Amino acid sequence: MKKSSVEEIRARFDKDVERFANVETGQSATIDAPLVLNLISGAAAAINPHAKDLLDVGCGAGNYSLKLLTKIPNMNVTLVDLSEAMLRRAHERVASETKGSITTVQCDVRSCEFPAGRFDVITAAAVLHHLRSDEEWHAVFASFHHWLRPGGSLWISDLVVHEHPAVHGVMWQRYGEYLTNLKGAKYRDDVFSYIEKEDTPRSLPFQLGLLGKVGFTDIDVLHKNSCFAAFGAIKA
Repeated sequence: MKKSSVEEIRARFDKDVERFANVETGQSATIDAPLVLNLISGAAAAINPHAKDLLDVGCGAGNYSLKLLTKIPNMNVTLVDLSEAMLRRAHERVASETKGSITTVQCDVRSCEFPAGRFDVITAAAVLHHLRSDEEWHAVFASFHHWLRPGGSLWISDLVVHEHPAVHGVMWQRYGEYLTNLKGAKYRDDVFSYIEKEDTPRSLPFQLGLLGKVGFTDIDVLHKNSCFAAFGAIKA
């Protein structure tokens, strides 16, 4: 199947803002979304308690920025998303929660440009599964490393695949059961359909290895449940 273009993905998210705007539940199609929000914000605050500058890649409606601001107050926040509608909603929500500056950037992470050492913390939640080739994955991870200050940290939560097809099948079945229990078989089929059309996730071992290749240290996994994982690393 031919995968969705950037423009097609942007159009879908333009119509789906409110689904991403509940900080208590997170994105319901993602297993353990509220837990992962708490784990990532807690880990980032432990590593960078005096952070001043946050980059929220694929910010959606701003949930990760909002949660991080409860642990590291008044950061300057740079919000990046494909969707202008998502950026407007994120800006509206985040503006009341920080005395720092807020910058919105509508772009694909593959084409974003920021100065070296610009940020203390970077989050990328449910966005990297849209990357395609190995070269794109490497370039984006290298950009994250370049954009962080020494001692800064990167935190990722995302859909993942599994190295062995049999294991992936078990995990995918479990995810399907989760979706069915959540909202029924049609919802499961709808989610599976847009994943098939839009997404090209990679395995957790692939991504952890890539973090090391581009220069990150202290690479660690915060959480994994079925086809979802949360992990992070530090720039030495």
